[in-house]
Amino acid sequence: MRRTMTSASTAPASIPRSLFVFSVLYGGMTCTAGILGVKQVALGPLAVEAGIFAFLQLVILSSAVAELHGQKVATWLVRLGFIPLIMSALLIQLVIALPHDAGMYPPAVDAFPIVVGQGARMMLAGLISYGISQTLNVLIFAKLSRGKGKLVWLRGMTASIISQVIDTLLFITISFYGERPIMELMAGQMVAKIVLSIVLVPPLISLVVWIGRKLDAPA
Repeated sequence: MRRTMTSASTAPASIPRSLFVFSVLYGGMTCTAGILGVKQVALGPLAVEAGIFAFLQLVILSSAVAELHGQKVATWLVRLGFIPLIMSALLIQLVIALPHDAGMYPPAVDAFPIVVGQGARMMLAGLISYGISQTLNVLIFAKLSRGKGKLVWLRGMTASIISQVIDTLLFITISFYGERPIMELMAGQMVAKIVLSIVLVPPLISLVVWIGRKLDAPA
């Protein structure tokens, strides 16, 4: 009888529903950010690569996890994000290397590697900038905390602005230094990301934290 019974102290802990849902979304957004980044969008006078919309979701989700489950858990979420990033990059290179079907739509044959392919330098830049900026985002958000639930929107916005500036500095420098002028490109990206962080992050992080608390509330 003793062998078939499991005490409460040895039973495996269940994953909070909010952490499960946000982790799934986080993994998807890491891959989506790279694909969307192929397109440059114009937002009035600002020009920004479209991957920023998915990347801001990463910022919001990691900050929300830090708010709900602590800095350590959020940092692990960021580290686990390397898995879908690397796996998707390897799969893309594999698919590009494989011969295309003879009946494939001709314009798509040439467009596919241009749209989804990245050079080794840009892939490395993406991994480095992701890891450092997202870890920094979680760190800043957590350090600004003066009690859970207080000024979530302000802490999220501040952490996003700083981390996005660092992300831009790292990614553009590693990707393009020595190949093209980078100061103008870097300045434009920074301004656009700061504006988007100010406009989008406060309402969205407040909403995501609220959703997380609802998911974790007892049924």
